Amino acid sequence: MQLTRPPSPHLRPFVRLLWASAPDEPHEGRPGAREHVLPTGGMHLVFRLSGPPLRLFQDDADARGFTVGHAMVGGARSAFFVRDVSVQTRSVGAMLQPGAAKALLGVPEDALADRHTSLDALWGADADFALEQFHGTDSLARQLAIADALLGARLAASAMHGLHPAVAQALASMASARARDDDAQAGAIRELVKRSGYSHRRFISLFRRMTGLAPKQYARMLRFDRVIGQFAMDPTQPWVDLALQAGYSDQAHFNRDFLAIAGMSPQAYRRAAPASSRHVRI
Repeated sequence: MQLTRPPSPHLRPFVRLLWASAPDEPHEGRPGAREHVLPTGGMHLVFRLSGPPLRLFQDDADARGFTVGHAMVGGARSAFFVRDVSVQTRSVGAMLQPGAAKALLGVPEDALADRHTSLDALWGADADFALEQFHGTDSLARQLAIADALLGARLAASAMHGLHPAVAQALASMASARARDDDAQAGAIRELVKRSGYSHRRFISLFRRMTGLAPKQYARMLRFDRVIGQFAMDPTQPWVDLALQAGYSDQAHFNRDFLAIAGMSPQAYRRAAPASSRHVRI
């Protein structure tokens, strides 16, 4: 069971969505169960309210793994990660907008990219205080209200004001652009750099600081996201059609990109038939 809601208006430049989830019914554990979590290109803040702390693995062959904690930030990624799902848990979290990290977490996106960070390292004792507030209620709606209030308080105490204008302009242009192949994407990024008025190196640095990813990586994630979104709407569509519509030059290129991002081939992804497009049991 999952409940979602948009954040309060003053948080919307920083928070895309708030969510809370709980198992529908008591559930027996599935020892050893894991899943690939596919990247969104964005950053996530999560509070785990039941069960063990989040356990991650370096790859599918990693037998030991490592724990992160009960409150953590998942930085922007350009490829999947592997997590333990042997126990269903209650959680509440937020999908963050580009540029939110400095205002809400105290560090820029690129300091958190491609890894999970315990919230204790960023918020100190406030992370434990937040968990205590969530534990005070089993109501998903109330948990969402608490998350909204906590993030609102962090924003009010921050002197940061969101995205750099050059990065905001670039993100808007990339989101509205038609599907492009790699050569066209490279040309479009050069045009974004030129339009920004900054040097290439300075623009890339600004973009990475605000999103956690380089422009080329971010564009790659947008293209992958288009494919996954279209597949979720109609899983019977041929991969080659989805790939060409999204801007891949050919199916071989698409297959390589899909394997690098999802950790499995498109055919393996189809066979897995994930109930949630970005959470694939292995």
